[in-house]
Amino acid sequence: MKTFHKLLIIILFVHYSCSDETVIQTNEEIGKIDVNENVASRSSLKQIGTGVMMQAFYWDVPAGGTWWQVLEGKVQDWSNAGIDAIWLPPVSKAQNGAFSMGYDPFDYYDFGQYNQMGSTETRFGSKTELESLISEAHNARLSVIADIVINHNSGGDLEPNPYTGIPYYTDFNPLSGKFYRSNSDFHPNGTCNNDSGVFGGFPDLSHCQPYVQDWLWKREESVAKYYKNVMGFDGWRFDYVKGFAPWVVREWNNSVGGFSVGEYWDGNVGTLDWWTGEAQASAFDFTCYYRMRDAFMGNNLNRLNDDMLWKRNPSKAVTFVANHDTDEIINNKLLAYAYILTHEGYPTIFYRDYEEWLNKERLNNLIWIHNNLAGGSTNILYTDNDEYVAKRNGHNNAGLVVYINSSNNWQERWIETNWSNTRIKDYTGHSNWEPVTQGGKWVKIQVPPKSYSVWAPK
Repeated sequence: MKTFHKLLIIILFVHYSCSDETVIQTNEEIGKIDVNENVASRSSLKQIGTGVMMQAFYWDVPAGGTWWQVLEGKVQDWSNAGIDAIWLPPVSKAQNGAFSMGYDPFDYYDFGQYNQMGSTETRFGSKTELESLISEAHNARLSVIADIVINHNSGGDLEPNPYTGIPYYTDFNPLSGKFYRSNSDFHPNGTCNNDSGVFGGFPDLSHCQPYVQDWLWKREESVAKYYKNVMGFDGWRFDYVKGFAPWVVREWNNSVGGFSVGEYWDGNVGTLDWWTGEAQASAFDFTCYYRMRDAFMGNNLNRLNDDMLWKRNPSKAVTFVANHDTDEIINNKLLAYAYILTHEGYPTIFYRDYEEWLNKERLNNLIWIHNNLAGGSTNILYTDNDEYVAKRNGHNNAGLVVYINSSNNWQERWIETNWSNTRIKDYTGHSNWEPVTQGGKWVKIQVPPKSYSVWAPK
């Protein structure tokens, strides 16, 4: 979340009445939830982690309720390119209504069908359009990742607070009729005064309260089970997991399963490794992000030798070059993408990089390389300020050698491969060399200035 939006002062909000067409269901009327037919067809989806994840939004995507339709028109092309999952922004109604990016959640069950918080549709569209997008993504064999914001809430009415003596905005009466909240469901309360972090002055949801746990993941119509079984989500991206203990994510995952990744914004690889173990979930590899920033913006590719989550625990590392929160622009982003798409971990591509800012053909080529050549363990063969060479040792494939060059000149280097007497080629097309490795597996490769090459048997 952008800092400006996150630090909005919570004000008293007058609820808009629901329209005549809106039907409010009580808990008694709901009974057991109906499982969406779309859920039953998910066995045909690509396995998450075998391809590449697309972050299918950016900060302040166009308002007006058209975003779900925009994405629906892209999912098949993304799947054809080698994407295996799309990560959506928070899908439920937030305090800022039609203008919100969703990170100030009010009603977890309003996907754009209730007239509250000043609008019926969310910024991204209606519930029907969201369901259509999820269905089309599944038809394209893509998993759909929900952005889960459960650290804090926003948009409640002012009510007395017996725990502090100061009135606060903790009275939540969502039109969906699900997960009403009051002061005892936030910190401090009669059970616990705080958890590991608050955010921006928003009411801090108390996960120690059994009622909150029930509504988030335990009961039949909990947020977790409703999103999976009714809406059809396949996995979870947890926002601001610094704000609550990792057992929350672990319990959510134990309840509903699915792929899970946490946003633990910290450059300390030991902390990230600790969190993935405690939460039993993946984490975005912020250590890798910061080392790439140092390498490509600081003109020192030696920094790629440093420790990163993908080096400690590649099965739990989700790597990325940019996301909706990062303001820093890594120089020559394609070099950074060449790095994460040839190395271990589960790489993510940022929507604007793919659709607007970078060369889509080059990115598609790197996605193909990732999906077809980048298997097995990694060995770094050479680094200096300008050059980086590493090899993947192969797993059900031959592996590869990647050569990254941040200098202004062509570079050549002798390296030891895993292949004897084998003709190799550069699968990026940046070099037209097709050398044959020696009996001792050595070969000379080259790379253009400010570019990269990826070598494997022809």
